[in-house]
This record gives sequence, C-alpha cells and structure tokens, in this order.
Amino acid sequence: MTEPARSSKAVVSPVAKHVLSPRRRLPWLAVLCGAAAALLAGCRPFDHHHAPGSFPVVPSPLEPPREKVMVSHPVYRIEPPDLLSIEVEKLVPRPPYRFETYDLLRIEITFAGDPFPAVSDYFLVEPEGTLNLGAAYGVLRVAGLTADEARQAITQHLRQTNVEPSVLVQLYRAAGTQQINGVYLVGPDGTINLRQYGAVHVAGKTLVDARLAIEKQLSQFFDMPAVSVDMQGYNSKVYYIITEGANLGDNVVRMPITGNETVLDAIAQIGGLSQLSSKTIWVARPAPADFGCEQILPVEWEAITKGGVTATNYQLLPGDRIFIAEDQLVATNNLLSKLISPIERLLGVTGLGASTVRNTQTLGRSYNRSRSI
Repeated sequence: MTEPARSSKAVVSPVAKHVLSPRRRLPWLAVLCGAAAALLAGCRPFDHHHAPGSFPVVPSPLEPPREKVMVSHPVYRIEPPDLLSIEVEKLVPRPPYRFETYDLLRIEITFAGDPFPAVSDYFLVEPEGTLNLGAAYGVLRVAGLTADEARQAITQHLRQTNVEPSVLVQLYRAAGTQQINGVYLVGPDGTINLRQYGAVHVAGKTLVDARLAIEKQLSQFFDMPAVSVDMQGYNSKVYYIITEGANLGDNVVRMPITGNETVLDAIAQIGGLSQLSSKTIWVARPAPADFGCEQILPVEWEAITKGGVTATNYQLLPGDRIFIAEDQLVATNNLLSKLISPIERLLGVTGLGASTVRNTQTLGRSYNRSRSI
C-alpha cells in the first residue's frame, strides 16, 4: 500500500485558530490596555520609594517606635544635671519649737470684764527677737521661747496693767519654711542641697521616690512634712545629631529629649542637611556593652520627605545617635585639596624664590651695562 501524500502546510487546531485570529486578539489587547491604564491612573497604594522587601518583616513587639506608632517613655529617673522644683505643702516644726526671728505668730488676747479691746491678729517676730503688740500693750521679747513660754511671758507683761488677760499663742508660719521652696540643681554626686536641712540623694529615683526621700530628710526637723516635687528642667536625657564633615571634621549637636521627637524633628533642629551631607542617614541606638552587636536603624530620607512615608521616621529615645553620612564627592574633593595644598604652597614658594633670583641677576646685568656706557 502506498502512504498518503503529506501536505506541506501545518495543521492548526480549531482552538488555536480561535485564539490567534486577528478578530479575537483585539478584545485581549483592549483588556490589557485597560488594566494598565487603571494601574497607572489615580492613587497608587504601593510604596514607590522602595523596592519590594526593603524593610524586613519583624515581629510587632520588636518593631522600633516611629511616627504614628509612638510609645511612652519609661518612668523618668532623675539624674545630674536635672532641675527639681520643690514646694512646701505642710511644714510644722517638731515640738517643742522655739520661736525665731521672722516667724509669724497668731495671738488672741481677751480681758475679763472687757476693760480693754480684745486682740486677734498676726504678729511678726522682729529681727531683734521682740514682739510688738501695739502702742497700747508694748513690746516684749519672745525669740527662743516655746508657744507656752511665750503665752506666759505675754500674760506677765499684760498683768502690769492690773488686768487678768486670757492669751492664746500659735505658730502660723515658721520662717524656715520659705527657704525650702525653690528650684534645686541635682549635683554631680546625685544630691540636692536643702541648705540648713542637709543634702538628699535623688539620682536614679522617680519623682515619687524623690519626694519620699525629701520628706524623710525634713522629718528630722518638722512634724509630718508634706512637699511636692516636679521637674523644672529635663537636662539629663538627650540625643545626639552627628554630621560627618567630609574630611573637614565631624559636627556633634547635643539636644534635650522631651519624648515626642522623630528623626525629621531632630534634623529640623539643625536646619536640615548641609552641603557636606549626603542623604545616607541612620539611627544608632545604644546597647549594653555585652550586647554583641550594633543596633542600626536605616533612614530613608527621600521617603520621609517626598513621600510622607513614616516607616523609617523613627521615634527617638534617650541616648540615640542620628548619623548623617558625608557626600563622597565633596569628601574626595576636600581630601585632594588637603593633599595638594601643601605641594602647591611648596611649589609656589620655590617658584617665588627662583623668580626673585632671576630678577636680581637681570637687574645686576642691566646695572653693570649702564655703568660701562
């Protein structure tokens, strides 16, 4: 049997004809063009400042705080050179208290039969230690006396007028209480000086602990003292902005931290990036000495500023270092200038010396020629 002759044309299936047909290709092209237009138009939800996967996925508890996802700082611990504000709420001297100058006393005096006007007023112990009861009752000394002794002294003083008075003496305000109110600097040794009431160690303590320590110190002189303590100046918690100087020396700025600063806030404090700086920035977060590795948080400057992306606009913590790398072209130019400048100066001095010698020789020949003529 003879085999049937094979056709030289390729056999195309009906399905292929359906797909590859020019009439059928037009709808597919229209669909593709429509999808591309939809992707390119309107709001783009993807981050076009970064390549996919540029930020590693980490568990949420380990993510550093950043803009829009900030955290509260730990309880503030007092350290030098913080400023503390102390105000007295209750300060009653321990009995028996002996009156001192500038103490304020409340005195009430009544008389049997009402022969004289009663007295009920506040009196100041004068610098001489005396108490002036007015023109009608005279002056007597009360400094160094207790309240009971002062009552007896006033009673004996008024009996000279042949009357029997009833006297009440109370301490309204001790002069020493006003000397405690004020602002105190935490010294290098971690203490504050309460003047005549001694020093109190407050370094490493919270405000509550510091208040209890101050009240314990004052309890040696007063009965159940009560004071309020607040921060007047947060001076011990800071962060640093380090600008690499492109071979001209690095610049370090020390800034106090309030708990709400981000990388963008910090760079705004120094007026932005300088002409020596590049856009390579990172946050170096301090770690314990035995931590074993560096904690580096890269900052995408273009994304933060142009795109408003908050992923790398980290919240700053006490002790953070913001490092702004130098511009390599500027650094190379400054390095070459530093290397070439001494050579240029040396060649300039050499050229000046040679020129001076030549001018001197020429001047000498011209002078000798003029003499020979």
